[in-house]
Amino acid sequence: MPTADASLTMRLYSTKNTSRFVSLQQAVFKGLPEDNGLYMPEHLSHLPEGFVKKLKDYSFQEIGFEVCRHLFAGAIPDADIKGIIEKSITFPAPLVRLDDETFILELFHGPSLAFKDFGARFMAQLMSYFNQEEGRELVILVATSGDTGGAVAAGFYKTPGIKVVILYPSGKVSHLQEKQLTTLGENITAIEVAGTFDDCQALVKKAFLDEGLTSSIRLSSANSINIARLIPQSFYYFEAYKQLEEDGKPLVFCVPSGNFGNLTAGLFAKAMGLPIHRFIAATNANDVVPEYLESGVFTPRPSVPTLSNAMDVGNPSNFSRMLDLYGSTWNNLKKIIAGYAFSDEQTRFALKEVFEKYAYVIDPHGAVGYLAFRQFQKEHPGAKGVILETAHPSKFLPDVEAILQKKIDVPERLAVLAKKDKHAVQMGIEFGPFKEWLLQSF
Repeated sequence: MPTADASLTMRLYSTKNTSRFVSLQQAVFKGLPEDNGLYMPEHLSHLPEGFVKKLKDYSFQEIGFEVCRHLFAGAIPDADIKGIIEKSITFPAPLVRLDDETFILELFHGPSLAFKDFGARFMAQLMSYFNQEEGRELVILVATSGDTGGAVAAGFYKTPGIKVVILYPSGKVSHLQEKQLTTLGENITAIEVAGTFDDCQALVKKAFLDEGLTSSIRLSSANSINIARLIPQSFYYFEAYKQLEEDGKPLVFCVPSGNFGNLTAGLFAKAMGLPIHRFIAATNANDVVPEYLESGVFTPRPSVPTLSNAMDVGNPSNFSRMLDLYGSTWNNLKKIIAGYAFSDEQTRFALKEVFEKYAYVIDPHGAVGYLAFRQFQKEHPGAKGVILETAHPSKFLPDVEAILQKKIDVPERLAVLAKKDKHAVQMGIEFGPFKEWLLQSF
């Protein structure tokens, strides 16, 4: 990372140009730099001495405030940071013990029942705060492989001055996930793309790089390519650590991974001083990062559909941030991150094992994480692991019920969607028609 005067307010650079800086407000609204890199904080220094040791004295909201105040370095007044945190971090991230070395961090207690609620709600509040100074409407573009869209839709619903367009791959998200995207209306529009998540993400990226669009419409992104999504996701790594008893065992975080924003947020937390020993990148058949960690060669390819659909990403955007953090050096990255990939058959087995052994119902993504941690334990006996449970199992109701042969309770806020009508714009994977639709719609 570039170095500069630490007394300056928060600035960010592109992973493709470390000498050109923008403000936090510019990075949040632009989403993607013109050079197609990704924004990174100029400084990721340790939090004040003693903060981590005193974590148990802080509430979850207070942790978020301290992290933001440290990163923002005066870019937003403290009172306004508190307001943003109080409106966005309104639900817990409890730690559940499976055994003495295995813990589940439940990240599904927000409105859309997925970890992305943390990032989406924080981003909505941060954008709303900055948008007070703007006279033009802001249009948020977001691609989703499952959970991002629902979280963004819930986070930005009825936010003044902001409209949201969510692109999702037809037939490749669960029924209830689709209802979360397509039933709200108001300022939320869903586009059903006849392709994969990677096709949706490509349309979004092309839109940001198209001068004809960006000169006519104020565009921003709510995917994890936007730095405003990653910052709040770092909060719950500190929150998890706070809930653990110190026993001297090396602590690893196992992260079910698709676009790798969640794992990158963990790397931010480590860079800010959280004593994490290793990370585990847990993937399904879309295993380009575990493959890289094994071979040193990054080979993106079209994604393939799996049981853990939110991880069906063949060219994860945040990989460039991971490289940037560790000097684009394979040896550096693999010292910090272990990678494992598992099949749908293995995922089904893990769901059964977790339920039969611990009476805990885990979702398919968490099940991949469970498998990865168990594999890591075989190679590193004595490790203590926190597995991120990224979504409520009811979001994958038919699959989970069929695997466990058990009826799964559906939280009321999700159950009510089943009776609502779907509304979505049909779209192919070509950029031209998408650009034309945007220009006509906004």
